[in-house]
Amino acid sequence: MDRERFYGLDHLRAIAILLVLLYHYRMFEHPAWVDTIGWVGWTGVDLFFVLSGFLISWQLFREIREHQNIKLRTFITKRFFRIIPPYAFTLLLYFCLPFFRERASLPPLWKFISFTQNYGLDVFNYGTFSHAWSLCIEEQFYLFLPLVLLFLLIAKAINYIRVIIPLLIIISIILRYFSWTEDVFPDINTNDFWRTWYMKIYYPTHTRLDGLAIGVLIGYLFSFSQKFKAAVDSYGNPLLLTGMLAVVLSLWFCKDQVSENTSFFGFTLIAVSYGILLLGSISKSSVLSRQKYRITSQLAALSYSVYLSHKGIIHMVQWLLKKENIPTSGNVALFICFTACIITGLFYRLVIEKPSDQVKNLILHHKKQLQ
Repeated sequence: MDRERFYGLDHLRAIAILLVLLYHYRMFEHPAWVDTIGWVGWTGVDLFFVLSGFLISWQLFREIREHQNIKLRTFITKRFFRIIPPYAFTLLLYFCLPFFRERASLPPLWKFISFTQNYGLDVFNYGTFSHAWSLCIEEQFYLFLPLVLLFLLIAKAINYIRVIIPLLIIISIILRYFSWTEDVFPDINTNDFWRTWYMKIYYPTHTRLDGLAIGVLIGYLFSFSQKFKAAVDSYGNPLLLTGMLAVVLSLWFCKDQVSENTSFFGFTLIAVSYGILLLGSISKSSVLSRQKYRITSQLAALSYSVYLSHKGIIHMVQWLLKKENIPTSGNVALFICFTACIITGLFYRLVIEKPSDQVKNLILHHKKQLQ
C-alpha cells in the first residue's frame, strides 16, 4: 500500500459494481438464479458511498494535516474532470439516442444538470437513467464536504467531526422515520407504495447520509488518530472477517428491503458493516492490501463508466440478441451483456476519461506554475 492508493479498496469497488450489475440486471430478462442472489445488489450503492466518503475525506484531511488548508479550486478541478465528462457523454446518449434508453420516459434535463434528480424521482413513470440518483448524492457531497471542513478549519473546530458525523447519522434515521410515518405508511396498501418508498426514503440525500458519513468518520480517524490507525494496521484480517460477518447479518436484517425496520435502521447497519470491511481492506496487515490484483484493479478503474452506461448497454444488447433469435433469459446472454458493459467501460476510459485526465493535469500544472 503506497501513500496515494489503498489497493485493498479496489477489491471492494469491484464487488460494488458487480453487486449493482446483478441488481439492475433483474429489470431485464435474466436467469432465475439472478433473483436468488441479485436482491443483495442494492447495497452495492451503499458500498460506493462508504468508499467515496472515506477516499474523498481522507484526501482532504491529509491536506489539512499537512498544510492546514484545503485548495478548493484544485479539489473542484480534479472532481470536475473525473466526474463530468463521462457523465455528460452518457447524458448525450440518453437524450439524443432514444434507442439507448432502457425505458421510455426521462426526467427533465435540468434535474440531471443540477444534480437534483434524486429529489422527487418517480422511478416508475420516469425511470430512465434513474441510477444517476446516487451520482447526484455524491456530487452534493463533493460540494458541501470541503466547504464544511473549511468552515471547521477556520473555526478551529475540526475535531468536532467525531461529534458531527454520529449526529448526522442520527438525523438521517429520524428523517427516515418521519418520511415513513408521514408519507410511506399511508400508501402501504396501495399501488403507490413502492413509488413513494423510493421517492421519500431511498433516493433523497437527507435520508441516505449513513454511508458517506461512516466513510468520512473513518477518514478522519485514520488521518488524525495514530492509535486508531495503528489498531487498524494491526488487526486487518480480523477486521475483514468481522466486516464480512456484519454484512451477512445486516443483509439478513434487511432482507425485506422496504420494511419499517429496514427503512429506519437498515441503511445504517449496512453502512457500518461496509465500514468495518473497509477498515480491513486498508489495513497493512490485511490480505487484501498486500498486493494489487489486475482483475479487480481494472474492474475498479472501469466501475464509474460501467455504472453510468450499463442499463443502456444491457437494453441494446438484449434487443440485438432478440433480433437474432438468441434467448435473453439465460447465462450466455448475461455473459454477453456484462462483457459488453466492460467493453463500453474501456471505450469510456480510452476516449473520454484519459483525454479528460490529460486536460486536468495540464490545468493543474499551469496553476502550479502561476503560484
